[in-house]
Amino acid sequence: MARPHEIAFPAGKRARRYLAPLLPAAAIIGLVSLGAAPSFAMEGKQLPAPAIDEPASQGATDTAVLAGGCFWGVQGVFEHVKGVTSAVSGYAGGGMAQAHYADVSTGATGHAESVRITFDPGKISYGRILQIFFSVAHDPTQHNRQGPDEGTQYRSAIFPISAEQAKIAKAYIAQLNSARVLEAPVATTIEPSRLFFPAEPYHQDFLARNPTYGYIVVNDLPKIENLKRLFPNEYRADPVLAPAER
Repeated sequence: MARPHEIAFPAGKRARRYLAPLLPAAAIIGLVSLGAAPSFAMEGKQLPAPAIDEPASQGATDTAVLAGGCFWGVQGVFEHVKGVTSAVSGYAGGGMAQAHYADVSTGATGHAESVRITFDPGKISYGRILQIFFSVAHDPTQHNRQGPDEGTQYRSAIFPISAEQAKIAKAYIAQLNSARVLEAPVATTIEPSRLFFPAEPYHQDFLARNPTYGYIVVNDLPKIENLKRLFPNEYRADPVLAPAER
């Protein structure tokens, strides 16, 4: 995998995501703490478990496809979740021909930066995956923006692979809105029947391989700490890394 400074990111990409590494990580954290109020990603919030969920299933695997801003952080969170056997960064919501970083970054392809999570339903349920997704992996009250990243490619979305997953996701969003446990209504969309395309190799395991990268330090490492703090029974210290697919 290329190191961050060796990657030729598209010129159209929002500069804030890639200029962050030019400052030392400690300096970035200091500027953030002096300036803005803590973000959802910095604090996290343990939300109630879904009232409707799939039953445990032994000897099987299941898949969830979720989009919550930059896929580096979402992938990084789920690589630290017990019961997850694989988390792959990629693109969902658009076609195969434009499922490439340079195209998706324009925001014009219909894709969202997404993560395909393969998990053991005997160890963790789809509902618990959604609970972690809403609690620590991203801010579900923001639709087309997460942290410094803005555009439809950073939207909050669930891509269910079955009618049962769609039912659980819809019920959970309704549950959270009814309970008013968030400061604003859930903005996450449910977009069924969508294909998933793995992202380029240099995007895979980005958080695990670049923990001192400025963007990761500010926007994503707090998510890992929140996972550890809010879901100690689901947290594992050693991440499961993505298989080579592309």
